[in-house]
Amino acid sequence: MSNEVREIFFKENRVFNALNSSHRDFIQSVADTYHLTFQNIKRLTDIASDLEMWQEGRLQDIWEVPRDTKITGRDLSRRVMNSVIDKWEYLKDESKDYSGFTPKLPEIPQPKYILEEDENTLLGRCPVASEKTRCCNLQTLDAVKNCGFACSYCSIQSFYTEGKIVFQKDFAKKLKNLEIDRSRIYHIGTGQSSDSLMWGNKYGLLDALFEFAERYPNVILELKTKSDTISYLKNHKIPGNILVTWSLNTDTVIKAEEHLTASLERRLAAARAVADSGALVGFHFHPMVFYKKWEEEYREIFSAIQRDFTPEETVLISIGTLTFIKPVIRELRKQKIRSKILQMPLEDASGKFSYPLDIKRNMFKTLYDSFSSEWKEKVFFYMCMEEKSLWHDVFGYEYNTNEEFESAMKTSYMNKINARREKRDIL
Repeated sequence: MSNEVREIFFKENRVFNALNSSHRDFIQSVADTYHLTFQNIKRLTDIASDLEMWQEGRLQDIWEVPRDTKITGRDLSRRVMNSVIDKWEYLKDESKDYSGFTPKLPEIPQPKYILEEDENTLLGRCPVASEKTRCCNLQTLDAVKNCGFACSYCSIQSFYTEGKIVFQKDFAKKLKNLEIDRSRIYHIGTGQSSDSLMWGNKYGLLDALFEFAERYPNVILELKTKSDTISYLKNHKIPGNILVTWSLNTDTVIKAEEHLTASLERRLAAARAVADSGALVGFHFHPMVFYKKWEEEYREIFSAIQRDFTPEETVLISIGTLTFIKPVIRELRKQKIRSKILQMPLEDASGKFSYPLDIKRNMFKTLYDSFSSEWKEKVFFYMCMEEKSLWHDVFGYEYNTNEEFESAMKTSYMNKINARREKRDIL
């Protein structure tokens, strides 16, 4: 690699320039001494970035030059690089340890609320739907773009847009004018491009959604959140076809990776309050994260759900885990944050990167096996965006097509909605 190309990389590469000065100096030094290729320099930069992000020491500490002086030139560079990569891979393959870890975020910009025209149709499709994974064909209704939370693994946080939170202009009017087929069942989610509840009723958002749900009893409208912002829900009658669902994680993961969100205790308390009002609730374990003590800490949540909720008031429990595309991995390394979220074995998963199937199978089966037969019978368990092959291993059954999965989900949800409506009528 020419000196000119190398200097351009050192000057312009954002991941390199986000490193601390010690790592930048070291990489420049070994690049000259060992005549490293462009790919080697880029790989060292990524490794140094990961070590800083994970709080797992310095690149200098795993750079070991063999004492065998007969090895020189490219063979020496190759030997040293392979050794560094092996140590880096070992850190990823081992279950990460959050004890003693101190997370650090970049400065979070103040939210800037913007009303903006959106020329797209109101109803969209799940952006990650794929024939390669088993997908429920969820439709989306995105009144808000970007999220005010700062989960390290998420690409819709407002950090990426300088704090801009975009509300769709005239959303209530557009939703009121939306005509849909009353003879078919719709499952519509509002939490794909932002959190469904964290904004409350700003710009009449929840007013519009409640009115839409009341107008179309054939719609299953799901509000998904990591917040405990439920004052609007407590002060209004929640339509029977609205499902209020919480994304849950362990205290360890919430504190280290799900910044600015409600604590586990507050999320569960909010869910309990909403269920007490007569609404149906659900829980998403997405992403489940593999780390030391993961099994013990997740089992505590599974027990708490079965202790504090009934299967009659719980519609769903979904399972999923971390899945990344290359641009998101690149963006994480540019941010100068401290997070262990990328400290994991990354394998190809239908063009993305995720845990090996063995780890997923272990985590997902642990969840499912932790629930009683009554819960398995009365609550709809499913996997989100996961390999088709995992279904039978985890649940003991599988769906042959996405359409079959979608139909089973809608039937289960509507049965529970109708049962709750009948109970309300009796009361």
